[in-house]
Amino acid sequence: MTTTARSPRLLLLSTVILAVAGVALLGVPHGQEQPAPASTAHATTDPSSAAEVPPASKPTAGTVPSATFAASTPSAVESALPPHGEGVAGDPAVQRNLEAAWPADLSSNDERELLAAGRSLLRADATGVGRAKWPEVFPDSGRAVAPAFATARFRIQAAIARRDGSPGKAVVHLVWAGMDRGGTFTDLRITDWCFTRAIKKGKATWTPQPRT
Repeated sequence: MTTTARSPRLLLLSTVILAVAGVALLGVPHGQEQPAPASTAHATTDPSSAAEVPPASKPTAGTVPSATFAASTPSAVESALPPHGEGVAGDPAVQRNLEAAWPADLSSNDERELLAAGRSLLRADATGVGRAKWPEVFPDSGRAVAPAFATARFRIQAAIARRDGSPGKAVVHLVWAGMDRGGTFTDLRITDWCFTRAIKKGKATWTPQPRT
C-alpha cells in the first residue's frame, strides 16, 4: 500500500523531518567522517515505490499552523536535534518536533484511541502483523501476505493525532523506521492514517479509512 500526500499537512511534516536531518549535517565538523544521512523522508510502506519528498510549498489558509518547530535560533535547533548515530535515543526529539509543529486539538481520550489505532494499522500494513483486526482496511487479511518490512527492524519513532478539517475527521501522523525486503534500513519514513468519527452501538468511535 502507498501513502500519498493528501494535504499540505503531510508535506509540512516532511519539511520538519528534512529540516532536522539537514541541520544535523551542518553540525558535523569539517573533515570528520559522518554517517549516511536519512535525508529522504518516505511516504510509503511499499519499498518498491519509495520516493523522495518534493520541496514543501507554503501551506494555504485553513491548514495547520506553520511549523516554526522551535528553530528560530541555532541553540533551539541544536537542542531539538537527535544525537548523531543514537538511533532510538533520537526518537524523543522527533516526537517533540511533531508536537511543536501541530499543537494538540483533540481530547485526551480521542487522542489515545487514535494513536493506538494508528500505530496498530501502521504495524499491520508494514509487517503484516495484526491485519485480521482491521478487515475493512486489509481485505487480504485472511491470506498469507509477504511482509514489506521485517518485524524485528520495525519501530515507530513518533506519532501525533490531530483533527483533519472538522471535528468528525482526524489524521494520525507517524514517523517510523524499518528494513525492507531488500535489506535496506531507512528511518524518518512518514505515513498518515485518516479516520472518521461514527456512532456504533451508542458509542462514538473512530473508524479508519481504507487507502485509495
